[in-house]
This record gives sequence, structure tokens and C-alpha cells, in this order.
Amino acid sequence: MGGVLVGLAVIGAVIAVGYIAARCGLGGEPTVSALTRTAFFITNPVLLFTVVLESDLTVVFSAYVPLALATASATALLYVLASRLWFRRPLAETAIGAMASSYVNANNIGIPITLYALGDATPVAPVLLVQLLLFAPVVLTLLDFSAAGRVSPRLLLSQPFRNPMIIASLLGVVLAAFKVDLPDPVMAPLTLLGGAAVPVVLLAFGMSLHGTRMLRSGGHTAEILTATALKSAVMPAVAFAVGHFLFNLDHHMLLGVVLMAALPTAQNVFLFAGKYGRGVAVARETVLLSTAAAAPSLILIVWLLAG
Repeated sequence: MGGVLVGLAVIGAVIAVGYIAARCGLGGEPTVSALTRTAFFITNPVLLFTVVLESDLTVVFSAYVPLALATASATALLYVLASRLWFRRPLAETAIGAMASSYVNANNIGIPITLYALGDATPVAPVLLVQLLLFAPVVLTLLDFSAAGRVSPRLLLSQPFRNPMIIASLLGVVLAAFKVDLPDPVMAPLTLLGGAAVPVVLLAFGMSLHGTRMLRSGGHTAEILTATALKSAVMPAVAFAVGHFLFNLDHHMLLGVVLMAALPTAQNVFLFAGKYGRGVAVARETVLLSTAAAAPSLILIVWLLAG
């Protein structure tokens, strides 16, 4: 199980560096805010552009896409239902909670884990594309609506052209569809900037943990535990049921689908929450708790399904 543990350990190490930096006085709220804005407007869009540009769209839009969409949608809707019945939070907070329940860390954890368990990272690109081109735009649109205080056709139509991550993802799809190869002098700085995306978000996340008391974040305990349970246990179970009973996947594909669903919540959820200042406690603590729960969950899945 070394590959699974190494992938999680790398993430934990960078988060720990951010936490230690904050404890040493090297990073407070202004630093977290600056790193979050840098990731949102610069490094993350560049990373998403390069990932999508280099994807094989014939693989991306294969059977994995409807599976990823069905699994994430079902899990997110369960959180929305819980929020509607019990938490009764506003639209923006509900959107962040639903995203925390269903938006997986496919890039920096999914790639090494699928390579270890399956021998290739084929299931990663479809999940990334579903999240980037469908789920992220929906959540960002809801957050924009909430921030603007109104809903209008103009705001709806213009939203994709105002968010840098959506713009970058769509541009990557267009260039990949037309098989455009950018020259090395163009790709080199983009690759360098994109490489900073994951550590920047992880450092900001680690710094934000300093002074935080887990499950004591302003009365959000029930939301945090619900989002964590949905992400860590319910989503992999939904993926198995959908893949096995509805799509009749072979053993190899089923393992890939369930592994992707069992990944912890992506740090991008914290990034979105921090950028808009909504649902930050739920996003931060769900990322942390689901990451802690991921190791035993992933090991159990590999043990049960890889045999």
C-alpha cells in the first residue's frame, strides 16, 4: 500500500509546513488571503489549462465521464437535502458543503494512487474534467449570485467569462480538441507557474489551521461531519453501486472508479470558500478530516477490489 500512503504523506507534509510557518509568525490572515488570491487568479488557472490541454479527450469523454458525473451529483444532492431539512444554511454555504462532499482531490492525490493501484492514471482526467467544466462552474456561479445578491440572465451568461479557472479550462478543451501543440517557449513558463498551484493552496490551507479548534468552528459541527461522512464513505459506496449494477464495469474499471470516489476533498474547495468568504470552516475541516480518513479507506478498497 506504499503508493497510497506516499501520496497522502506528501500532501500532509506541505500542509504541515504551512502550519509551522504560521506558528512561527511567517503567515497570518493577510498571507493566507494573498496566497489564496494568487492561486485563484494565476497558478490554478494555469495548471488547469495545461492539464486539460495535454488530456486525451477521447479517453476523457469515455464511460468514466457519466460515472463521475452520476456519482458526484448523487453525493452532492444528498448534502443539499440534508442542508434543506436540518442545517437550513444559505445558498452559498450549502453550495460549499455540497462541493466538499463530492469534489475529490483528483490531481495531486489521484494521479499517484491510480498509478500505484491500476498501473495508469486513466480515471483521473475524466474526473478532473467533470469537476472543472461542470461542478466548479455551477458552484462558482452560485457563489457569484450570492455575492451579487441577485440572479439575472446577464450574470448567468457572463459568469463563465469572468472566472479565470473556467476560462482556462475551456480554452484548454478547445486547443486539445484541435490538437494544438504550443511551442516549448510558451509551455515552459506555463508549466512552471502551474507547478506552483498545488503547494500554494496547501501552504495557505496549512496556515489557516493555526489557531483553529477542530469541530468548534461557529456551530458547523453537524455540517462538517455530514460532509466528511458523505465524502469518505457514501461517495465510494455510490460509485461502486453505479459502476457495478448500472454500468456493469469490468473489475479494472470498477476499481478505478471507486478509488477516485474515495479520494479526500480537494483543497480547491477551501480555495473557493476562502475567495468568497463563505463556508470556510466547513471547507477547511472537511478537507482535513477527509484526508485523515482517506488512508484507511483507500487501503481497504484496494484490498477488497484489487484481488
